[in-house]
Amino acid sequence: MLEVISFVLGPVHTNSYLVADPETKEAAVIDPAWDGDLILRAAQERGWRIGHLWYTHAHFDHIGGAAQIADALNPLPLVALHSEDHVLWRAGGGGALFGFDIDPGPEPTIDFTHGMKMQLGANEFEVRYTPGHTKGHCVLYVAMEKICFTGDLIFKDSVGRTDLPGGNWDTLEKSIREQIFTMPDEVRLLSGHGDETTVRYEKKFNPFVGRR
Repeated sequence: MLEVISFVLGPVHTNSYLVADPETKEAAVIDPAWDGDLILRAAQERGWRIGHLWYTHAHFDHIGGAAQIADALNPLPLVALHSEDHVLWRAGGGGALFGFDIDPGPEPTIDFTHGMKMQLGANEFEVRYTPGHTKGHCVLYVAMEKICFTGDLIFKDSVGRTDLPGGNWDTLEKSIREQIFTMPDEVRLLSGHGDETTVRYEKKFNPFVGRR
């Protein structure tokens, strides 16, 4: 069983997800966007132990709360990010372009690769490499729970922007069609911004990549 607590945090209303196996109390934070104290408090209230920080990509609004979370934990959490986004991470997630100077927190120690399996108690997260929004963007798919954490690849009725450094429209579209639209229709898509949606809905109605 997987429990998911969602937060909308930071200056651009980014979705962060605190996920845990309620049996083992093991927890991870997917995209610790901002206000790490709020995420920490939610974990502490439930008796969950945060051992991992998993980044779908390294933009500043997805890592802005990492330092605050890590500073409160002993031992430090394991940090996972695709190697193609390490340069972006070292640059503070590109925050300077928008007037933000953030502490990116502890250095990533796990390089996401396509097909990698991340374990959280009894829950298995499959890493799928989905570049297009950034060079190193990945999604995390939990097949048993029919949930995919999609970062900024695809949103309800929209898709991630491709006009920032490392973005590419053709690559983004390919990632969506090959890595999202091949999932079962009922899979819930929990994205980096906005409301959750499903594979079925986006295949049918998404104005950018849906059926034409």
